[in-house]
Amino acid sequence: MEGRVFGLETPLMTALHHLLDIPDGEAGNAGGEKQGPTRAYVRDARAMAATPADVKELPGAYAFVVDMPGLGSGDIKVQVEDERVLVISGERRREEKEDAKYLRMERRMGKLMRKFVLPENADMEKISAVCRDGVLTVSVEKLPPPEPKKPKTIQVQVA
Repeated sequence: MEGRVFGLETPLMTALHHLLDIPDGEAGNAGGEKQGPTRAYVRDARAMAATPADVKELPGAYAFVVDMPGLGSGDIKVQVEDERVLVISGERRREEKEDAKYLRMERRMGKLMRKFVLPENADMEKISAVCRDGVLTVSVEKLPPPEPKKPKTIQVQVA
């Protein structure tokens, strides 16, 4: 049963639901045995579930706001895959110090990722990204609306 029925449409529930919907044999198993998702798939699904994002539609653009705490601009990748899929990713690593011993580790480490399917009116050539104070804002401008077609007038000639 889907989580949406009970109002549980959270990124975590969406990712868990997606993990359960993997077709049999998708991993290329020649023996026909059931095989679970790959480690990379599970890692990406966890990263997407744990990366909060806001999507706003403005009059002339779409804005994707993603928390990327502790990452510099060199650690963040913004890409467009399959012509219309915006992929925002990064990885936060733990600082390793020889003389330090952690007493508590609560901050999230590891991969951060979100994928968004862009609408038809998104201008794929006008995408910009700005990271300020750990918050990444990706702006995708909208294409201008198509001009309404004017009816073609045909002059009638009298024979």
